[in-house]
Amino acid sequence: MKITVRPAAEQDLPSLLALYGELNPDDPPLSKESVDLIWTGIAGQQGRTVLVAEVDATIVGTADCMILPNLTRGGRPILFVENVVVAVSSRRLGVGQRLMAAAVHLGEMADCYKVQLLAADDTYVHDFYESCGFKPLAQGFRHYIEQERPSSAVA
Repeated sequence: MKITVRPAAEQDLPSLLALYGELNPDDPPLSKESVDLIWTGIAGQQGRTVLVAEVDATIVGTADCMILPNLTRGGRPILFVENVVVAVSSRRLGVGQRLMAAAVHLGEMADCYKVQLLAADDTYVHDFYESCGFKPLAQGFRHYIEQERPSSAVA
């Protein structure tokens, strides 16, 4: 089985949305107009790469990577990884490991001093990230912001 990891393109949006539906099944679907507007913002954002993993020309995984400029650590940036998901039917086949290796490679190419992510509080997920070379060195915190606009609206 050949796994190919590459940057996502606009034509990948239906597959990305299906994967995000597996990641967050309670999220309401976005309108096509919202998806197009959001994707335009993502595609134009400097340092942003949404990776997709393909098996037999089918997208089966994704990871959203953002390089953040930084005024510490000698000015070396940080790469943040979000929205990592592998289709249920393609888990435990090496897809996630290939995605994470590609994310780390993006960080290396940008001279980042670290690659950072938050993970669900789940032993399986923690074991996966540790198998990819990540270490649980800090405790993450989140502050969710209440939604004050209709779900189809975009800032």
